[in-house]
Amino acid sequence: MSALVLYTTFSDTETASRIAQVLVEEGLAACCNILPQITSIYQWEGEVQKESEVLVLIKTTRYRYRALQDRLIELHPYDVPEVLALPVQYGSRAYLDWIEDVVGRA
Repeated sequence: MSALVLYTTFSDTETASRIAQVLVEEGLAACCNILPQITSIYQWEGEVQKESEVLVLIKTTRYRYRALQDRLIELHPYDVPEVLALPVQYGSRAYLDWIEDVVGRA
């Protein structure tokens, strides 16, 4: 199975939506889900931070991962953007085929 779900966060919905649109338009992602209003607690430069963020789940394939990661990092406003890829082990065959049809193997 080649499907991946990428996980990233942004500071606001407008930025998340703009970048998600680019990723889908460029054929790097089949779909992006934008989940507003999450709270992130993390260490940054020796201090504990607590911020409101927007979570984006990105559906792609392992064949497109490197190009998607590179483009996401290029577009992302954070110094160290969170980019995590989780392999899909199970799912609707029709949906998984659709992801591969949309983003391909290129």
